[in-house]
Amino acid sequence: MKTIDKIPTGKIGRTSKLVQTGVKIGGNYLKYYGKKAFNPELTRDELDEENATDIYDGLKSLKGSALKMAQMLSMEKNLLPGAYVEKFSLAQFSVPPLSAPLVRKTFKKYQGAYPEELYDTFATQSVNAASIGQVHKATKDGKKLAVKIQYPGVADSISSDLAMVKPIALRMFNLQAKDSEKYFQEVEGKLLEETDYVLEVKQSKQISEACAHIPNLRFPKYYEKLSSERIITMDWMDGLHLSEFAKQNEDQELANKIGQALWDFYMFQIHELREVHADPHPGNFLVDKDNNLIAIDFGCIKKIPKDFYEPYFSLVNKENLNDDAVFKQRLIELEILHKEDSKKEEKFFKEMFYEMFEMFSTPFQSEAFDFTDEDFWKHLTQLSERYSKDPELRKMNGNRGSRHFLYMSRTFFGLYNLLHDLQAKVQISKFRDYSNG
Repeated sequence: MKTIDKIPTGKIGRTSKLVQTGVKIGGNYLKYYGKKAFNPELTRDELDEENATDIYDGLKSLKGSALKMAQMLSMEKNLLPGAYVEKFSLAQFSVPPLSAPLVRKTFKKYQGAYPEELYDTFATQSVNAASIGQVHKATKDGKKLAVKIQYPGVADSISSDLAMVKPIALRMFNLQAKDSEKYFQEVEGKLLEETDYVLEVKQSKQISEACAHIPNLRFPKYYEKLSSERIITMDWMDGLHLSEFAKQNEDQELANKIGQALWDFYMFQIHELREVHADPHPGNFLVDKDNNLIAIDFGCIKKIPKDFYEPYFSLVNKENLNDDAVFKQRLIELEILHKEDSKKEEKFFKEMFYEMFEMFSTPFQSEAFDFTDEDFWKHLTQLSERYSKDPELRKMNGNRGSRHFLYMSRTFFGLYNLLHDLQAKVQISKFRDYSNG
């Protein structure tokens, strides 16, 4: 794969790159409408494909939060046209790495020494390049290590990148600018945390120690003396990415075993630790030769406050969901219903969120749930499509819900998709066997 010798780090350089991308997209639209004038039956597939390619090519050269947004959107499979999902999903695995000279220069800047001075061996060619950093193989004292190096300028460009992305997000999600700041602050705060590798090592050690007793689950060991604010050194973990494993696995019992470990890991974090690994894409999980699930990359950890946890999970209970007074009170506590809502708005959002909570809570209504259940996935897809195109919703203020919904919804949506890809059937309450109380 072609390597990158330089990343634009200044606001002007990054903005000009996005402007170039905008010009290309404008050209794609002109070409599309020119063809459509001669062929009214022409679909948007070609336009979506070209736009997705140009947007991804622009973002991958910027790296950082702009590319992270593409990675996050690739998980929202019911929100974007297929061409965008397919192209943006490359942000999880297929991003051009830094060149060897830039790797050494960046390492020296962050660590105060060149990599060959700290490790017995160090491969300057990365084995995995993602949105915020890339991973290199190294050895020291007979141990195989993974060394994650953050891209230059990523932390400094987050605020300006989000300012550029904000107008697009406001239009896409029908948000009112004056009321939506809490959502952008939540995203900005989490992205800034992801660039703090000292915090990531601390979080990685805390969660891996707290979850070490869960069966069929493994974690790498982290080395603080070989890590810093922009460098992480951990054990090298051999295994297949979860998506690769899912594609080639034909053993249902094994799918259930891996799926159960994944489910227990997430439920234990949410209900026992009240914080969660909020980046459940397949690049953050491996399956080793002994069929254990390996969890890596604890940069994005969402803490779940009590005043959100209690009303949110109370609606898993069908009795609360079907009690109109209780349901309305929970929606107020979750900032979904507003005091100034009209009767029409209240009715609309109660119906909308009833359907959403009913869908989200479906797996919790039985002792075991099969994540290949076609009725469940059909309902999920239809619900997303219907509300994404609903003309009534577009007339209303889309700023609905606590800021905590952003990463909790992302967590559950990603988890459900991983379990669907695995074709796993899981025991819903099994995680309670490993609870601390």
